[in-house]
Amino acid sequence: MPLKLYYATGACSFVPHVMLELAGATFEPVAVKLHKAEHLSPEYLAINPRAQVPALADGGEVITQIMAIVTYIDARFPESCFIPKEPLARARFVEMLAWMNNTAHPTFTHIFKSEKFTDDPAAQAAIKRHATGQYRLLLGELQALVTKARAAGSDWLGGVHCGPLDAYALTLLRWGTLASIAPDDHPELWAHAQRTAQAPAVARVIERERLRLDMRQPAG
Repeated sequence: MPLKLYYATGACSFVPHVMLELAGATFEPVAVKLHKAEHLSPEYLAINPRAQVPALADGGEVITQIMAIVTYIDARFPESCFIPKEPLARARFVEMLAWMNNTAHPTFTHIFKSEKFTDDPAAQAAIKRHATGQYRLLLGELQALVTKARAAGSDWLGGVHCGPLDAYALTLLRWGTLASIAPDDHPELWAHAQRTAQAPAVARVIERERLRLDMRQPAG
């Protein structure tokens, strides 16, 4: 039975989606349309009762949460070398992935879904405004990580080839454009996202999900 990845277009599920393509895995991509509330349907809640994407089904087992799915795909396809084996390099990989997932990602949630944190419209606007400033700083921190990797002679954040950290960095930068943060405000990060998007496996996922890297509305 092939792997089955439940993903939402443009969501953090982009990360395992890219990993499976990079690994050359046989898998079935299943789009979950959040705007149609498909994640709240009885069918999907039977897969993931938390109503979140991604979810990765492997036989009779379902794995949820980015941290768990990334490590599972790495173990399932060891020849892809997604996560370094050397102890310190592995710790640095997990450190960066955890920061993306538990700091940068939730900060964007405060921008995109401020209603989750208060039902007061004025407070929602204040949360969104403050989180946008914080998110801009986090993108600057992410750019510094890209610059550091380049200075060390690596085109990629987690190893010798494109991998999950690069897919997450692209996703975080892309989300910033939804908050009207111009991608070229962080030129090194923007160049890294464009380089990542050109990797054949990543390009296939971008085409399947029909993504644009810059989601800002055109002027006028």
